[in-house]
Amino acid sequence: MSINISNKIISVEDLEHTYGSNKVLHGINLSVDKGKVFGLLGKNGAGKTTTINIMMGFLKPDSGRCLIFDENSYSLSNNTKSKIALLHEGHLAYDFMSIDETEQFYQSFYKAWDKEIYAYLIKKLGLKRSHKIKNMSCGQRSQVTLAVLMAQNADLLMLDDFSMGLDAGYRRLFLDNLNDYVQKREKTVLVTTHIVQDIERFVDEAILIDKGRVIVSGKINNLGDGLHGYRINLDVDIQLLNNYTEIKDISTNNRCYEVITYIKPVEADIFFSKALSKKIDYEYFNLTLEDTFIALTGKY
Repeated sequence: MSINISNKIISVEDLEHTYGSNKVLHGINLSVDKGKVFGLLGKNGAGKTTTINIMMGFLKPDSGRCLIFDENSYSLSNNTKSKIALLHEGHLAYDFMSIDETEQFYQSFYKAWDKEIYAYLIKKLGLKRSHKIKNMSCGQRSQVTLAVLMAQNADLLMLDDFSMGLDAGYRRLFLDNLNDYVQKREKTVLVTTHIVQDIERFVDEAILIDKGRVIVSGKINNLGDGLHGYRINLDVDIQLLNNYTEIKDISTNNRCYEVITYIKPVEADIFFSKALSKKIDYEYFNLTLEDTFIALTGKY
């Protein structure tokens, strides 16, 4: 058994993987320190779930290295597996069970099962423990899922697509409960998602991948460094900006165009006047993480 002598819980180096003739990972690199919340962000099909499957040992990569607690992910010891709690693309699989049956089933696999945290989160639902999972709303199911995840008392939590079809309110509630748990117990988290609105409140560091390649990485608040947002009146021929590689995204609402670009504010007057063939009025705006996500990965 390997002894963890570093602070790295996850270490991925030059990871590559192919399905048939389709190469889905192109040299992915990332590392997650103990006690950190790390985001693996990307659109559907970007390679997030393949990366998770390699980390969990479900897939063996074509090349590269993936270490979890300093062990090769493809040959994790039972002891190391017991340190990992996985939420894999959705809710609980056994929705024919009741709340109580769900706990009885899952706790039989986890020696460190925490009955108190399970009871605490379930109590918030206000449902009888005999209530069937299949008869719950999407948000209620997410609460049971979170209870199962936390009650495992694992050192590393992996959440593959945590959003699970939840609306904004339940996503926020899910992350608030999870964040409180993680901070109090000093857990490490890896979360993948293509819905980024709530992530910047939760994640410390992240990488953004597109078509199996890392586009940008770093502190969550710095992923958009170098990008700037400008609101421009609708009375211009905005299509003229499509000729410039500095322009990363153009969106339209009922009031204005929103342009995301690498053009700095001190250069904006000259750039827009030249590109649009006239002097224009514009307004600078701060980018959200979602703005950055779309600008770097595209709308389609």
